[in-house]
Amino acid sequence: MPLQRVLDIAEQFAAAGATEIGFGDTTGMANPAYVGEFFAAAIERLPGVEVTAHFHNAARAPPPQVGCTSFESSFGELGGCPVPAGSTGNIASEDLISMFEEMGVSTGVSLPAMIDAARAAQNVLGRKLTSHSIVAGPIDWAPNPDAPSCR
Repeated sequence: MPLQRVLDIAEQFAAAGATEIGFGDTTGMANPAYVGEFFAAAIERLPGVEVTAHFHNAARAPPPQVGCTSFESSFGELGGCPVPAGSTGNIASEDLISMFEEMGVSTGVSLPAMIDAARAAQNVLGRKLTSHSIVAGPIDWAPNPDAPSCR
């Protein structure tokens, strides 16, 4: 869908009183360059509105440089989408946190604790979850005290 059309509709929601508007890539196939361009434009055109990202693939989520600070995620990639068939769940919280930490963006969330919670969910559910961080484990990135933070 053309960027201009989406943002025109979003502006109508904001004018009607929306304080948060989420934009998503349910198929997990968005072009990372376009995602960055889109979220930068959305943040600029929607002052005072919390612009939220909903993605199913961490590598395609908006980069921190564009200023998006609100993300929907679920540990272990729980969830899913009935359309299209076979779609994965929401972006795994632990994968999103790991990605930000790798880029030097502090989230304030303990990655090892998040991975432990996702692994515990596997036991409760009686099935494997699919996040990369559950499989690979946490990566010990050196903290950067000058890094920007997100929530």
